[in-house]
Amino acid sequence: MSFHKVLLSELKLWTSGRSRWRSRLHDGVSRSGKVSFSSCSPKVCIVGSGPAGFYTAQHLMKARQDVEVDIYERLPVPFGLVRFGVAPDHPEVKSYGAEGNRSMRIPGEDLAGVYSAKDFVGWYNGLPNCQELFPDLSCETAVVLGQGNVAIDVARILLSPIDMLKTTDITQPALEALAASQVRRVLIVGRRGPMQVACTIKELREMVNLPGTKPDMLAADFDGVAQAVKDVPRPRRRLTELMLKTALEIPGEKEQARRNKASRIWGFRFFRSPIEVLADPDRNRTTAIRLAINRLEGSGEGARAVLTGEVEDVSCGLVISSIGYRSLPINGSVPFDTHKAIIPNTMGRVQQAAGLYCSGWLKTGPTGVIATTMNNSFDTARSLVEDMDSGILHVSSAKPGSQVISALLEKRGVKPVTFSDWEKIDHVEVRRGEAVGKPREKLLSVEEMLQVAQR
Repeated sequence: MSFHKVLLSELKLWTSGRSRWRSRLHDGVSRSGKVSFSSCSPKVCIVGSGPAGFYTAQHLMKARQDVEVDIYERLPVPFGLVRFGVAPDHPEVKSYGAEGNRSMRIPGEDLAGVYSAKDFVGWYNGLPNCQELFPDLSCETAVVLGQGNVAIDVARILLSPIDMLKTTDITQPALEALAASQVRRVLIVGRRGPMQVACTIKELREMVNLPGTKPDMLAADFDGVAQAVKDVPRPRRRLTELMLKTALEIPGEKEQARRNKASRIWGFRFFRSPIEVLADPDRNRTTAIRLAINRLEGSGEGARAVLTGEVEDVSCGLVISSIGYRSLPINGSVPFDTHKAIIPNTMGRVQQAAGLYCSGWLKTGPTGVIATTMNNSFDTARSLVEDMDSGILHVSSAKPGSQVISALLEKRGVKPVTFSDWEKIDHVEVRRGEAVGKPREKLLSVEEMLQVAQR
């Protein structure tokens, strides 16, 4: 079952019997247009309907039966980057992230043919503001900068057989573009070595076994790794051993036959940092990327990449930067650490802002998987409940809660999309998907979503 379905089923379970949560934006204003103070129940507003928001709400409502929770989302559809996440062929655990991109800060990163992984992923997963991306896939070689799971997902999507992608919820425009793609080689570049690669063994194994592809590694990148891997924890050892086997071992007869038939190539390139994206003479498009050659100082997770002074140019027409997501400040009234790109907090309590809490990557930075965010969200909810129970938060007096927001939206002429409206969108997408053998065919614009929601 996809994580999207699991989250939806959990949501329906823990909101059963609490219909006000699902329809609150219909109920907030009296017929006279005045805001009323109808309840002394604790009221919590959650901004953002991704996994962090939902898991925070879930724990709050289980811990306090009297709490009223409202979740606000700027798009007409919930679930954040569970819906718009990393890979359509990974429906069981989609990733999710922060709002901004981490800049490479190198010349040429604004050239045509250079994209952030966040935007590229948003494009093939149907994020409305990424549908005008139209990535140019007419080149033979693509370079992905970064060696985490997102980078591996991007490489896999670029090289996957179209018949595999046809049964996922990848958008139809992306499917058509990938079907016409000329990309036949993807290099996945990292500044450190095989012992520091950030992907997990599951993602690596999928690349190793991807139909129609074969690996292309540099044996010199693995010097000394076989000896060093003996002393590392088991997860890191298994991951590194799979890389070693893929890169250095002579394949068996069956695997060799598979590789001989492969028409597409992928490979890691270690000890390399981007220093410039190179353009054609007219500076109209990307033609290569210049990489600095590194050496490592130290060992293990703490090893540091140091420039050697050597460089190499790699011909390519597509560069996708997957060096990390970055949260953005909300506004001047909310504290923000610009260096760490997080809201300064203690167990979710925003520093110097009583009554304000944070969850997700805005709290921790872009790290971890779904279980990590779930636990961090529960920690934030526990902090909030502790503050309610101890009296740090004054919840005994009646407050208007969402009624204020409803009145403001009505004044501005904004008709919000409720959860029942989202279910209309969900129904249409699933029905369209069934017609073409996919889990869903996503609506790709806010306008189209609103048309369906307001029927």
